[in-house]
Amino acid sequence: MAAKKSNYVYFFGSGKADGTAQMKDLLGGKGANLAEMTSIGLPVPPGFTISTEACAFYSANSGSYPEGMRDEVLENLARLEKLMGAKLGDSENPLLVSVRSGAAQSMPGMMDTILNLGLNPTSVKALIAKTNNERFAWDSYRRFMQMFGDVVMGVPHHEFERALQDVKDSKSKVLDTELDSNDLQEVIARYNRLYKRFTGEEFPTDPIDQLFKSINAVFRSWNNERAIKYRQMNDIRGLLGTAVNIQSMVFGNMGDSSGTGVAFTRDPSSGENQFYGEYLMNAQGEDVVAGIRTPKTIDTLKAVNPDVYQQLIDIRSILETHYHDMQDIEFTIQEGKLYMLQTRNGKRTIFSWLRTQVDMVEEGLISKETAVSRVPANEFGKLFAPILDIKIIRDQSLEEVTRGLNASPGGASGQIYFSAAVAEEMAAQGKDVILVRSETSPEDIGGMAVSKGVVTCRGGMTSHAAVVARGMGCPCVSGAGEIHINEPKKYLEVNGTTLNEGDYMSIDGFTGAIYASKIPVRSSEIVQVLNGNMKESESVVFQNYKTFMGYVNDLKTLGVYTNADTPNDTQMAVALGAEGIGLCRTEHMFFGGNRIMSIRKMILANNIVEREKALNELLPMQRGDFEAIFTSLQGRPATVRLLDPPLHEFLPNDHTSRHELALQMGLTVEEVAQKSSALHEFNPMLGFRGCRLAIIYPEILRMQVRAIIEAAINVQRQGVAVFPEIMVPLVGNYKEFEFCKKQALDVIEQIFAEQDAHVEYKIGTMIEVPRAAVTADEIAREAEFFSFGTNDLTQMTCGFSRDDAASFLGPYVNDADKQFYDYDPFATIDIEGVGKMVKIAAQLGRETRPDIKLGICGEHGGDPKTIAFCHSIGLNYVSCSPFRVPIARLAAAQAAIAAKKK
Repeated sequence: MAAKKSNYVYFFGSGKADGTAQMKDLLGGKGANLAEMTSIGLPVPPGFTISTEACAFYSANSGSYPEGMRDEVLENLARLEKLMGAKLGDSENPLLVSVRSGAAQSMPGMMDTILNLGLNPTSVKALIAKTNNERFAWDSYRRFMQMFGDVVMGVPHHEFERALQDVKDSKSKVLDTELDSNDLQEVIARYNRLYKRFTGEEFPTDPIDQLFKSINAVFRSWNNERAIKYRQMNDIRGLLGTAVNIQSMVFGNMGDSSGTGVAFTRDPSSGENQFYGEYLMNAQGEDVVAGIRTPKTIDTLKAVNPDVYQQLIDIRSILETHYHDMQDIEFTIQEGKLYMLQTRNGKRTIFSWLRTQVDMVEEGLISKETAVSRVPANEFGKLFAPILDIKIIRDQSLEEVTRGLNASPGGASGQIYFSAAVAEEMAAQGKDVILVRSETSPEDIGGMAVSKGVVTCRGGMTSHAAVVARGMGCPCVSGAGEIHINEPKKYLEVNGTTLNEGDYMSIDGFTGAIYASKIPVRSSEIVQVLNGNMKESESVVFQNYKTFMGYVNDLKTLGVYTNADTPNDTQMAVALGAEGIGLCRTEHMFFGGNRIMSIRKMILANNIVEREKALNELLPMQRGDFEAIFTSLQGRPATVRLLDPPLHEFLPNDHTSRHELALQMGLTVEEVAQKSSALHEFNPMLGFRGCRLAIIYPEILRMQVRAIIEAAINVQRQGVAVFPEIMVPLVGNYKEFEFCKKQALDVIEQIFAEQDAHVEYKIGTMIEVPRAAVTADEIAREAEFFSFGTNDLTQMTCGFSRDDAASFLGPYVNDADKQFYDYDPFATIDIEGVGKMVKIAAQLGRETRPDIKLGICGEHGGDPKTIAFCHSIGLNYVSCSPFRVPIARLAAAQAAIAAKKK
C-alpha cells in the first residue's frame, strides 16, 4: 500500500491503492473494496474516496468542509487527470467521473449517485469527437442533467421523466434507446428550461462547481429520510457517515459492444452455487434497476461476448477466494473491455445465508466459527414461519392498508372475526381465521389457538397477544392503532377501508404489514419435516439447517430452554433443540374444556371448603397436563411457575357471559358481578397475584405442587427421568418465598410418604420485582434457582406498562433528537437499567449459594442482544418460545464466539 499523507482523501488506480478492505469504517464499504480490488489486480477504473470522517464533519458543522479537504480533493483530481491523460470538462480530451455514496455497512439505494459528471456544452462536443459516437455523448449529457438536477438540486424526478416522455411521444418513440442525437438534444433543451424553472439559475457548466455540489449532495443524503429509516429498520448504528467515491467513468452505453450489469457469485435467494445476475447491452447502471428495459440473465452473456463472460467467471472465483463470502458485484463493459465498479458481501435471504455458509465450510473456504458468526440471528426465525407469497403482492401491486408491530413472525391469510368464540366456531367449520381484537386476554386463548394469525389494535411487543402468539408459532401483528373495531356491528375501519366480519385479511408478522385481501401463504419446509409431512431427503433447506445447527451446538455454552405450556409446544421445542422448559405457565392450562368452570368455582367460592372442592376437580387435570409435558421432555428439566395472574382474568367481563356463568354456577348475576367487582384492581399487574395468591390462599399452591410431584412420580415409574423445578412468582421479600417453600415442602413430603417414592426437584423463584433483585442474597438462602422474569422486571424498573407504552416508546427509541433508549426495552433488555438489576441479583445469589441455577424466562430470552448479555454475566440458560429456540441457540453460539475473540 502506498504511503498515506492526506487526512480525508484516499486514491486508488493502476494496481495501487491508499486503502484496504479493512478500512470500511473510514472509506465505506464501496471505497474500501474498490481499493482492495485495485490492489489484487482487477480492472477497476481509477479514482479517489473522501472519507466518512469528512461526512461527519460536514453534518456536524452546517455543511462546512473540514480544513484542507477541498484542497485534497483538487490534488487527487489532478492526480487522476494525469493518470487518465484527460481533464475534467476539457474541450479536447474530457474526463468524466461518477460520484457515489458508500457507508461502512451496505445501504443499497438509500443514498445518492451522480454519473457522467464533467459534461457541459463544450465537453460534450469533445466527447463526440473523441468517441465518434454522437448519440452516446448526448445521451450521457441527458442522463447527467437528470441525475444532477434531481439528486443535487431537488428538481422533481418525475418532471424530468415527463419531459423525456413528451419528446418520445412527439417522435412516436417507445424506448429511450430509439431517440437519436437530435431527439436527445431536444430533451436537453427541455431539461435546461426545467432546471431553471425550479432552481432559478442556469444549469452549471463549471465542472469543479458540478463536482463540489455533487459531493455536498452525497454528504446530505446520509441524513435523508429514506437513509435514516433504513438504518433504523436494519439496526445500523454508530457509523460516522457516508464516504464519497469519485471514479473515472466507463460507459456501457457506447453501443452494442458495451453494457452494464449486476451479479452475485451465488444465488442470493436459494444460496445455490451458481453465478447469478443480469445485464443490459448499450446501457448505464440505472437502466438495469429502473425496469424500463428487461435485463438478460448473466448466462446469455457467453453468447454475446465469450471473453468477457469468462473473465467474469474468473473474477467470481477470485473474489470469493479473497473475501471468503458470496459477493454482489457491479460491472461495465466499454467497447468490449470489462471494468469492475463494485464488490460487497451480498445481501441474501436467510435460506441463502444458510446454504452459502454450509457449502463454504464444506468447500474449506471458511471455518464453522466464521459460518456461525455471520448468519444473522434476527433473520433466523424466517426459516420456520409461513410466508406470504411476495410474488403475488408484487405482481398485483397490493398495498398494505396499515402497519403495526411485527410481534410474531410469519405470514397468514384468512377471514377476519372479532371474538375468540366465533373464531373457534369458524375454524371448526374449516375456515382460515384471522382473529382481530382490540387487545387479547387469557380468555382468548382458544380462539388464538385455532387462528392462522392474530391482529390487535393495542399492545406492544410483549403484550399478551404477542407473547402467546410467539409461543404458538402463530403470526401476529400487534399495536395496529389505525384499526377501529365496531364489535357489535361486526366490522372494522382502517384508513378509509371497511372490512366486515368474514372478509379476507392477510398479515405479515415479519414486517407488521396488513393487507385487505387474500394472499397465498407458503409453509416452512423445516416445520413440515419436523411434523413428519415431508421427508428430510426431500428438503435441501432442512439438510442445510441440520448441518448448520450441528456447528452451533459445537460452539455454544449457554443453555437454551423453552417457554411451553402444552405437550405439543414441548414436543416442537424439543425438536427444535430445547434443552428443557424454563417457563411452564400453569394458568394457560385452565382455559381448556371444563377447566375454566372449575377455576371459576374456586374463585367464586365463599369458603375454604368450597375452594378445595373446586381445586380437587382441577387436580387430576393439572396432573395429566404435567405428565404429558414431562413425558415429552424425555429427561429434560421443567420449571413450572405456580399460578401468577390476578384472579379477575378468569372471570367474564360482559353481562351476557356473566349471565351464562351465573346459570351454570346456580348463582345470581348480581353475585357474579359483585365478586368480579370485588376482584377489580386499578393496577392488577401490581396487585393480588403471584405469591400473594399462594399466601392468602395456600390451598391453590398446595394443589399445584401436588399435581407437579404426583405427575413426576407417575412418569418416573414409566422409566422416564423427570426433573421438576417449582417456581414461586412475584416474590419481593425473602419471607414470602420462605412461606411458600414451607407449604410446598409439606405437600412434597406427604406425597413421598403416601407413595413411598422420591423424585429430584428444586424450588426457586422468579426475580421480577426490583426489591427481589437487590435482596437476592437473602432469597438465595432458600431458593435453589432464580429465573429472571424480565417482562415484569422491565415494567417495574422502568416504570412502563408493556401494554400501554407503545404510545410513547417509538419516539423514545427512534427519534434522533431523543433516543432515550437504544432499543425497545421490552424487546431487548435495557442493559444499563434492567440488566444491572439482573447482574446484581446474579452476583448476590451466587455469594450466598455458589451453585444456584440462573436463567432468564421473559420474552427477552429469544433476543440475540439480550442473549449476548446473559452469556457475558454467566447465566446458565435462557428460555424462549418454541420457534425462537433455534434463534436463541444461534445467538448463544455467536455470543460464545465473540467472547472468545475478546
